[in-house]
Order: sequence, then C-alpha cells, then structure tokens
Amino acid sequence: MTLFKHEMRQARLSIIIWTASIGFLMAICILMFPEMKGEMDSVSDMFASMGSFSAAFGMDRINFGSLDGFYAIECGNILGLGGAFFAAFCAVTALAKEEKDHTAEFLLTHPVSRVHIITEKLAAVLAQIVIMNVLTLAISIGSMYIVGEEIPWENILLMHLAYFLLQLEIGGICFGISAFVRRGGIGIGLGLAVMMYFLNIVANISDKAEFVKYITPFGFSDGADIITSGEIDAAMVSVGMALGVIGIIAAYAKYTKKDIAG
Repeated sequence: MTLFKHEMRQARLSIIIWTASIGFLMAICILMFPEMKGEMDSVSDMFASMGSFSAAFGMDRINFGSLDGFYAIECGNILGLGGAFFAAFCAVTALAKEEKDHTAEFLLTHPVSRVHIITEKLAAVLAQIVIMNVLTLAISIGSMYIVGEEIPWENILLMHLAYFLLQLEIGGICFGISAFVRRGGIGIGLGLAVMMYFLNIVANISDKAEFVKYITPFGFSDGADIITSGEIDAAMVSVGMALGVIGIIAAYAKYTKKDIAG
C-alpha cells in the first residue's frame, strides 16, 4: 500500500481544491433557494415554454419550486460537470505522470510488478472520487439543514449515486487513456468529459439521437429523468460501467507491456 499512500498524499491539495470549489458552488445554490422559491412557479412555466432549450437541460419536466427540482438543475449541473472533470483529471494522469515527471525509472526499479503498480494507482483514483463525493454530499445535506427545507432524501441520494457512477465511468475510461499517453493527457480527459456532457444535450433535444444516452454517462445521471421516474436507468448504467471496465482492462493490457521512458 506504499504507492497508494504516496498517491493519496500527492492528491491531497487537488482533492481539497476540487471538493471546496464544487461544494461551495452547490452550497451557494442551496442557500439561495428559500429566497427564490416564491418566484419559481413562474420560472417553471417560463422554462417549460422555451422549447429545445428547456428540453436540453430537462427544465420542461421538473418543478423549480421544489427543492429536488431546483437541485437537479442548479446543483446537478455543477456536480455533474465538475465531478466529471475531477474524475477525468485524477484518472488520465494516474499512469502517464510517471513518464511526464521522469519518475518511471525510479518507480520501476522497485521490487513490485507493473500489475501491482496499476492496481494501487487505480485504488487511489477510486479513493479520490469516493472522498470528493462523500464530502460534497455532506456539504449539500448540511446546507439543506441550514435553510430549514425538508430534504427529499430518496431523490437527492439517487442523484448523488448517479453522479458517482458517472465519475466511475469517466474515471475508468480516462484511466485506460492514461496508459497510452506519455504527457499527462489532461486535455484529452477534460475534452472527453465535455464531449459526453454535450452528447446528452443533443440526445435531450432530438428524439432521433436518444440512443446517444447509452454512450454518455450524463444520460443515466440526468436529474430530471431521475426525479420524474424515481429511479436510475439500469440499462444505461450497465453500458456505462462496461465502458469503464473496458478502459481499466485496456490500462492493464497496455501498461504491462508498454516501453516506458524514464
């Protein structure tokens, strides 16, 4: 577990910055809700009549006057996109940074196998994602207690579970990418997250593109869908987790045979 502990020590500042940033923005949105609640009925009607723009973000299917409806759009976009960026950032640098920072030669001279190195680095990526999600959930729940609103536990927990699964999928795919690149690939990881986000917007706008929801994790983590159905689409999750697992398998297959520059 030495490498795992080293990775976690290196990631401390990153975890703090990302969690504080995402948590702060979510808390601000929740703290604003009581002031805005009285005007939300008219806002919901306005958004429902905005056609494709409303459909793109699911605003035509939920009630902004309820805490879970407001949370799905305002906080959901923050945690969804911010969490995707965080998972991509953690995972896509995990294996590549040894070559980028010229520490691979030192690491590989130790009596540990490459499989062991990959496993501990993967465990560190998963731990970072778990920590960020636990802390942002705690911040959100704490903010709801502060404003004195009744907490819609089922919908809130379902949404957070969906965003956690989203991050696992993107993390798995980016972890696979990290085995193939030599210079960090941060741009690739963040670009992948952005692409996945906009694919879901396209799927929401056009019925002909609905199949795209099975490609992007933002399809099963759409807050409006979760609130209206009361569940996470199991088929979409299965496809997403399979893509993440394929990424991890690719990382093992590539990194164990890769000619690594010191």
